[in-house]
Amino acid sequence: MITFLTGLAVLLIGGALYGKLCEKIFRPDDRETPAVRLNDGVDYVPMKKWKNALIQLLNIAGTGPILGPIQGILFGPVAFLTIPVGCIIGGAFHDYMCGMISVREDGAQMPSLIRKYLGKYIYPIYNVFVCLLMLLVGAVFIYTPGDLFITQILKTDSGIANPVVWIVYGAIFLYYVIATLFPIDKIIGRIYPFFGMLLVLSAVGVFAGFLIKGYPLDNLWTTGVAGVHPQGLHFIPVFFVTVACGIVSGFHSTQATLISRTMGSEKEGRMTFYNMMIAEGLIAMIWAAAAMGVMNLGLASAKTSPTDVVGVIAKDLLGSVGGIIAIIGVIVLPITSGDTALRSLRLIVSDALKIDQSKKRNRLGVSLVIFALVAVLLIFAKINEGGFNILWRYFAWANQTIAVFAFAMIAIYMMRNKQPFVMSLVPGMFYMFIISSFILNAAIGFHLSWPLSYGIAAGLTVAYCAALVYCGKIKAKK
Repeated sequence: MITFLTGLAVLLIGGALYGKLCEKIFRPDDRETPAVRLNDGVDYVPMKKWKNALIQLLNIAGTGPILGPIQGILFGPVAFLTIPVGCIIGGAFHDYMCGMISVREDGAQMPSLIRKYLGKYIYPIYNVFVCLLMLLVGAVFIYTPGDLFITQILKTDSGIANPVVWIVYGAIFLYYVIATLFPIDKIIGRIYPFFGMLLVLSAVGVFAGFLIKGYPLDNLWTTGVAGVHPQGLHFIPVFFVTVACGIVSGFHSTQATLISRTMGSEKEGRMTFYNMMIAEGLIAMIWAAAAMGVMNLGLASAKTSPTDVVGVIAKDLLGSVGGIIAIIGVIVLPITSGDTALRSLRLIVSDALKIDQSKKRNRLGVSLVIFALVAVLLIFAKINEGGFNILWRYFAWANQTIAVFAFAMIAIYMMRNKQPFVMSLVPGMFYMFIISSFILNAAIGFHLSWPLSYGIAAGLTVAYCAALVYCGKIKAKK
């Protein structure tokens, strides 16, 4: 328990201090924001500070900060320290800078920022990755909340032959269509406060529950720094890919730029972007601790699926009624990320193809193509054995890959504005090593040995650093 409480203190105190430093370096001011200057009643719409912050939290907090930490805690209590430290200097910094740079660039989405700061040759590469990620997010975040609802709430089989499965998937799919097409303040802005209440209730309930029940939590000095995973997985890079959304997530950059179009003041940025990522880190810490507790009590094991662990935790801590509320809160998280992911994809595709989104028929046309592709991915994941696992692994890796692009963009921006770019360069290099070594070794990648994967990844990381510093200096001079 001491390691967990120490990590909690690091997250809250460190987040407050580093967030203030980020704000001081960026220097938000009173200039007119894109939401006010470019108000179009669809995507550029000023909304209240609390609503923007809540929407941002729900946008970024999918199943990642719950299912990821449940799997990541198998590496041991070291997770209680790596999650808060990574969240503070990596994830929250990443989200804040992406959102605030977008505000300064008229609400430009990530591909446009990549093109401006990293160049026209990197732009198409990034666009392919980000569009693939958004499609995977859309499919994954229909599959996981759908199956949670079917197995934990309806108590029925989630197999392909059960018609209930497709009815539930269809209902989530329909909501995504509506949320993607309608003005952001008409659907998302109105329904999210209710979703936010469920999120808060489930997180607070689980946190209070395992403290009151006294769940046994391991300490770092009893297991060692490099905890041994039951399946022998390597802490680096597997842990950081697994716990992506609780530490650093490239997907968050696409959501921050979406909210940049609804902020009424630049000074809202720290609360909206930085603090909401700290809140997600808190959610990740809570579920990691609860998962360790139920495993130490023998209520679950390393072989128990993460979704089943969610049900065990919720019902053991909160009882039947409270458990259902907590599970619904978990179901809400991916739904409130999937809808805005597809909305972001619509904006990204439209910006790239110069399609005016103020016209309903244009929004409908782009959306129909997007949803057709998501449907194909969803059917593939359901009818093929291991199909979902393949999607999830590619989703996790692509998520971190997008973050490497974002850190590079932030570093160039900071160089041009004579800011301490090392704040972005260091986490960017770290995740360059993570994604490279992972894909080089993984079965879904090149399946090389660990020594060879680490060696090549180290070389790629050095090359990333050198290229970024060299190009940054040239762009800064221009």
